Amino acid sequence: QVQLAESGGGLVQAGGSLRLSCVASTPFFNNYAGGWFRQAPGKEREFVAAITWNGNGIQYADSVKGRFTVFRENRKNTMYLQMNSLKPEDTAVYYCAAKNSISSYVLTSAEQFADWGQGTQVTVSS
Repeated sequence: QVQLAESGGGLVQAGGSLRLSCVASTPFFNNYAGGWFRQAPGKEREFVAAITWNGNGIQYADSVKGRFTVFRENRKNTMYLQMNSLKPEDTAVYYCAAKNSISSYVLTSAEQFADWGQGTQVTVSS
């Protein structure tokens, strides 16, 4: 099992930016697909963004397209979520997830991921 640790959350005004990081405990993170999900109070966990093991495949939720960017640095065992033009509706706990997979298929369902971080809070004030 891979341990994942998110960081970078915080409080930001609407229109601002944050960069979330997800560091994996394995030196073989280049064999893992990654994803970002979020959960707002009273709502179900939802997909935000996902990336294949080599970064060649990426998908975003419609609600974040054009504002968020997912990327990774496998040599650092780290995946990132750059969030720009933040809105109050982006407020949530953000989770990173990983699955041992070198498929070119982009995983977008929470059920497809085996390993999860503890989450980091993002709060966007209006």
